[in-house]
Amino acid sequence: MSIISAKDLCLWYGDHQALKNINIELSDRNITALIGPSGCGKSTFLKTLNRMNDLIPGVKITGDIRYEGTDIFSNEVDVNQLRKEIGMVFQKPNPFPMSIYDNVAYGPRTHGITNRVKLDEIVEQALRDAAIWDEVKDRLKKNALGMSGGQQQRLCIARALAVQPKILLMDEPTSALDPISTSRIEELVMELKEKYTIIMVTHNMQQAVRVSDDTAFFLLGELVEFGKTDDIFSQPGDPRTEDYITGRFG
Repeated sequence: MSIISAKDLCLWYGDHQALKNINIELSDRNITALIGPSGCGKSTFLKTLNRMNDLIPGVKITGDIRYEGTDIFSNEVDVNQLRKEIGMVFQKPNPFPMSIYDNVAYGPRTHGITNRVKLDEIVEQALRDAAIWDEVKDRLKKNALGMSGGQQQRLCIARALAVQPKILLMDEPTSALDPISTSRIEELVMELKEKYTIIMVTHNMQQAVRVSDDTAFFLLGELVEFGKTDDIFSQPGDPRTEDYITGRFG
């Protein structure tokens, strides 16, 4: 069952066409890795799924993206609600300059939850889901900027989970982290797919093999190949995919 799909999706930044006729269906409660060289359209595609590209001047989009059957570009769609259900974790950890607690409570508060007991429950659950509760439960009032990079990234994941999304978009969530923090985030991502659909951009082939169920290979704005990760890496159907995963370019 696909939770989100793109049909004939094209996107331009001014005169530059960044996405060319993307057709893909992404499964629910699954991890999809988006791979390909820099500038090939992976992050652009990811940000289109929750309309983050709306914020960039001069963007033109044609084609169709459907989330649970609804056209996300329809005038009836509430973009704030869309971004609540399709959360985003960025490449560099970006905690707000406030307490750990307030970082996680920020989203629920903006969506109208003010009851302290309810907020306490949400914050604890999100931090538990992000596998960081035990490390921070005694310093929730401390500034989040005092945490290590790996902890900050897990906090940003907790912040995204606090509004109870269905899909989590991750744009190279470990590229700024050390190997130990990276493996913790990878373990976390594999646990999270029990509850969430995860779509993750990664430059790291080994990471795609380790964590993802499906892999999509982008090149020069085109979706070259999409399928089960094991198949893509063991028997790629397109010579360009094989050239990329064997390191001939990229």
